[in-house]
Amino acid sequence: MVTRIMVKTTKVFASTIISALFVLFCASLAVAAEKAAPGAAAAAGTVDYTRAIVLASSVFAAGLAVGLGAIGAGFGMGQGLSGATTAVGRNPEAQGKVLLTMMVGLAMIESVAIYALVIALVVIYANPLLKLIQ
Repeated sequence: MVTRIMVKTTKVFASTIISALFVLFCASLAVAAEKAAPGAAAAAGTVDYTRAIVLASSVFAAGLAVGLGAIGAGFGMGQGLSGATTAVGRNPEAQGKVLLTMMVGLAMIESVAIYALVIALVVIYANPLLKLIQ
């Protein structure tokens, strides 16, 4: 009984994630096509699809980078906090040293999410591929 419920929940979750990714990719393509149509070409109704595809892929990649960076940082912080609470539970006298080490570790883990954000911003606003296709 429990296995069927878990399988059904997993299928619903997977289809929801796939649908959300599809919608996000299509939305980024539409935004990129709108952004890729400069001045006179926009008035004539033409779009440079190469530029639009590069922009859409950049937006999608930036979202993916930030999402995976945040997920990785969240898992890392969870593992770090779990280990710290276990260590303090086993040896309460070492709480000060464990707390200090945990705080330094959490700061290092958070820097991974910040690096992912920086990479995403570079991909969106300073994309070197856009200079190649102009």
